Amino acid sequence: MNLPERVEVVEVAPRDGLQSQERHYSVETKLKMLDILADAGFKRIEVTGMVRPDVIPQLADGTEIFERLERRPGVTYRALVPNTKGTQRAIDVKVDEMLGLVVASDTYNLKNAKMTVDQNVDELVKMTGLARDSGIPMVVAIGCAMFCPYEGDTPPERIMGIIERLVPEGVESVYLAVSVGLDAPKAAYDLSAQIKDRWPELVLGIHLHNTNGMALATALAAAQAGTQFFEGSICGIGGGIRMPYGMAPYGNVATEDLVHMFNECGVETDLDTMRVVDAAREIQALLELEDTHSYALQGAIKNVVLDQGKSAPREG
Repeated sequence: MNLPERVEVVEVAPRDGLQSQERHYSVETKLKMLDILADAGFKRIEVTGMVRPDVIPQLADGTEIFERLERRPGVTYRALVPNTKGTQRAIDVKVDEMLGLVVASDTYNLKNAKMTVDQNVDELVKMTGLARDSGIPMVVAIGCAMFCPYEGDTPPERIMGIIERLVPEGVESVYLAVSVGLDAPKAAYDLSAQIKDRWPELVLGIHLHNTNGMALATALAAAQAGTQFFEGSICGIGGGIRMPYGMAPYGNVATEDLVHMFNECGVETDLDTMRVVDAAREIQALLELEDTHSYALQGAIKNVVLDQGKSAPREG
């Protein structure tokens, strides 16, 4: 396999994981969650979204969290910003990084942001200018990058066209969001390779959902195409909030599974698998999660199985 020497694994559960939970967690719980993730070694964590409270009430405390957050040296704390107003809020609380979002489907984007794709890109251009003037880096996510639950397959040229408009504005990092989790690894490989061929200096990432069980295979395919960072959510919590009713209850790929897979493949993540699994266990208890979608958290790790084998009673 032609895999890179190292990749970065980004943790998004405090924002993308919690935004779709029916339960609303306290600021104190969220701050504890952020501390657990930093202790586990994550160097880039998506903290919250600077969104309207009536749109995503689970993230209504975004400003307070950043004001009370005890930032760790070497950790980049990121916030989602949906528009210029959210961008200014992020600037005011001095986030380390901003995430702008456009969904490559008019139908989905109108449901999610009340803008067409073209209108959203126009807004991103303004947001990028504000971020650049403030000296805060902005990453742009392209949602439904390969498939939309309302429009079907997303034409690759639409993704290329969005990036073509953003790169001249100073955007240096983009990630593809496999928002529905129904894409095959080859689609991710082909699109990632096409982007890296066109913009070799662009820092490319992928945000994975595991609806069809192919998220880890898709991560490997994207890595072979030159993708540099991979987003997951601890315990596999969260996912898209504008999906059709009745979809399978699988959301973001579990971060601990991503870390485990890359480490087992000899790809450096700068994260220890068991430290991340222990963090997942602690967060599962903290959030009182009954259901998780994670193989590693369930003990599917070599040294865990070996320990169980050593402690098993002898037969005979």
